[in-house]
Amino acid sequence: MGVDKTRIQAAVSEILAAIGEDVERPGLESTPKRVAEAYAEFFGGLGVDPLDHLRDSIPVGPHTGELVLLRDVAFRSICEHHLLPFLGTAHLAYLPNEHVVGLGRLPAVVETIAARPQMQERLTEEIAEALQEGLNPLGVLVVLDAVHGCVGTRGPRQSSSSTVTMASRGALSDPAARAEIIALIAAGS
Repeated sequence: MGVDKTRIQAAVSEILAAIGEDVERPGLESTPKRVAEAYAEFFGGLGVDPLDHLRDSIPVGPHTGELVLLRDVAFRSICEHHLLPFLGTAHLAYLPNEHVVGLGRLPAVVETIAARPQMQERLTEEIAEALQEGLNPLGVLVVLDAVHGCVGTRGPRQSSSSTVTMASRGALSDPAARAEIIALIAAGS
């Protein structure tokens, strides 16, 4: 089941009326439709299996022993608490076991999982779990750095702060291994 744009349009019209706006005034008459289109995009990952992006892995034989690190993968998601966006950068690392995957597949996993109502902490864990399950690597490390609309525009209004979350699996759970990867991530900045 996809996003019900008609229901979103009705809900947005109701919200606009509830805040005292004239839904028919110029500038707002198309807003419910535009919001419905945006929400269909923002939440397009609902009902999509991120593992589908990892099914076409490439056999490399027994353990290659070499790290794969994809830095600076831009993402956006919607905070499930306030339905405001959070925007950030993902850094994805894994130690291949017997398979690798095309590098374009890694951002697709991030996009799919981010396109759901989310919390950054859970998003980080879900990406790590998808990579672990889909690739069966020796280790996984996912680091997300994001700026949250709810933190920057309401409440504390900390517009220049960001939140960093990390999830690791297997051999990349070792603090020394993580430190080396964090240094490689920082070297790219």
